Parts: sequence; C-alpha cells; structure tokens
Amino acid sequence: MNSKTNINSMTPEELLKQAELSGNLSPEALNAINNIQDMGAELQNAMGISIDDVDASEVVLIGMLMDDSGSIRMAGNADLVRKGHNLVIDSVKKSKQGKGVLALTRYLNGTMLYPWIPIDQAILMDSQNYNPNGGTPLYDESVVFLGTLAVKAEEFETLSGTPVRSITLIVTDGADVHSQKQTTKSVKSVVESLLKTENHIVAAMGIDDGSTDFRKVFSEMGIPDEWILTPGNTESEIRKAFQLFSQSAVRASQNAASFSQTAMGGFGG
Repeated sequence: MNSKTNINSMTPEELLKQAELSGNLSPEALNAINNIQDMGAELQNAMGISIDDVDASEVVLIGMLMDDSGSIRMAGNADLVRKGHNLVIDSVKKSKQGKGVLALTRYLNGTMLYPWIPIDQAILMDSQNYNPNGGTPLYDESVVFLGTLAVKAEEFETLSGTPVRSITLIVTDGADVHSQKQTTKSVKSVVESLLKTENHIVAAMGIDDGSTDFRKVFSEMGIPDEWILTPGNTESEIRKAFQLFSQSAVRASQNAASFSQTAMGGFGG
C-alpha cells in the first residue's frame, strides 16, 4: 500500500501474521511471539505513536531492554545503567536531523519506560523511574521486546510502505532464572528472522556477574558475536560498553549505507 492507513486498521495479531506472509518472520518466530503471555495487550501497549503522525520517508527504530533486576542495584550499577541509556538517547538526538527516529525502552521485569515515540520525546532514566529490584526473565522478556519491534516495523512497511531499519540492545547482568515460556531457541528464532531481513541489528550487553558466560548465552539467543559486549563489573568498562553502543546507534541511524556498514562491522567496525 502506498497511501497511509489508520493505525487501527490492523491489530498486532494481524500485523504479525502479515510479517509471516511477507517473510519477515518465520513460523517459529511467530509461534514464539504468539506464546507471550497477554500477547495482544503487551504489543498494543508498545505501539506508541500512530504511523500517520510520522512524516518521514524512512524510519529508524532504536530500542533498549534494560535489566532492572535487584543485582544491578546490589552491585552499585543502577546509576551507570541510567547514564548509559541516557547517553544513547542524547547522542542520537544530537546527531540525527528529521523526524524519522523512534525509540522504545522496556525493563526486564515487564514494565515499559516509554513505547515507540519520536526520540525527541524519549524519557530519560532517573532514580524515580528506574529502581532495579526484580528478577531475570531474560528469555521471556527478550521475545516481548523483539516482538514489539517486529510489529512496529511491519506496521510501517505494510500500511505506509515506509522502509524501516532498527538497532536494539538487550542489557543484563545475570543469566536467565525466571522465564516461564521462552527458551534460547525461541529467542533465537525471532532474532534470526529479524537479521535475515538485513534491516535490523540486535546487540546485547552482559555485565560480568562472576559466573555467567554471556557470550555463550547471547550466541544461543542468536545474537552475532560481533554484536555482543561483555564488560567487567567496573564503572569504566560499563561506561565504555554503553559508549560503543551509542556510537553504533548514531552511525546506524544516519542512512541506509551507513546502517549496512555498521551492521557488517559490529562493535569493532
């Protein structure tokens, strides 16, 4: 379709089915997303701005899934995580001209800081809206997070014919211990579907907890090795890791050619 269509013309469920029909999601990925508890409501809550209100010839989605488990607070890293998120938002806001960049930030224990909205409206993290004290349902929430991305991308592509690229980051400081529905295999099916389109970058950061092999965990989730960060549990290493993602997000948001170069180069590119 070339003309813009009202956001209410397709539900998240319909958009997911369209994504499968168009080849943007594999049957396995669709099954994983359909297995989300309260799937329709979860995805609808993340839809955010109407596509009718985005006046852009192309759209870039920048999403972050931030760990809000109690171990973040116990390790004294809450403020570093806040500052890392805010660095990404501020850096892209300063570098990008136009209205085509949308952002979403979700917390690992199921709440959302903000849905898909123009990055100029993104809410910065502070001590009032980020108080890490939950568990680590890494696989469950990764599928929810990536599902919100798949649905928003499909909405633009199907209803307005607008090209979409994305760069997303999953942050955790511990292995999964609380997921009830998803596994590394189901997360991998969604990640691989997104990467297959060559329009999405999925990155992950595992802050050292002294016992988890994050490179192995993220690899099993389908995340390419060049998009995995494993900082030590120190202020300087965590800050540097967020800076690396921030720089990648800035490059990826510029244009299609810059996105492709960034995607191929990973954090070392």
